[in-house]
Amino acid sequence: MARKRFIIEMGMGVDQHGQEPTVAAARAVRNAIAHNALPGVWEVAGLSNPDEMIVEVQVAVPYPEQVREAEVLAVLPFGRKSLTVESGGMVVQGRAIESLNDKNDEMLVAIAAVTVFVETD
Repeated sequence: MARKRFIIEMGMGVDQHGQEPTVAAARAVRNAIAHNALPGVWEVAGLSNPDEMIVEVQVAVPYPEQVREAEVLAVLPFGRKSLTVESGGMVVQGRAIESLNDKNDEMLVAIAAVTVFVETD
């Protein structure tokens, strides 16, 4: 079987308070998939179950070593999922608010690309 790309979706996510790269990464993935439907996986690709999709996620975020993979992939409702995290995104100086448990003034910005593959004969 050969894998073919079906769709690539991009998104951005921000953690304004809390300085959690996992939160920014998960929001970027959620943003990438938020406004789409994939009827083509049934109607064109012929899949019978959405978990047959192969979903590869690539995220660029500050402090990538702190990202908790399972939490980011949990955003995706279906598919055989994998995640690659790399250094990137952006750190923006914000304002620490004690009542929001901020560790510092940083706001973390992540970008994500979500690629859906289908297997064909």
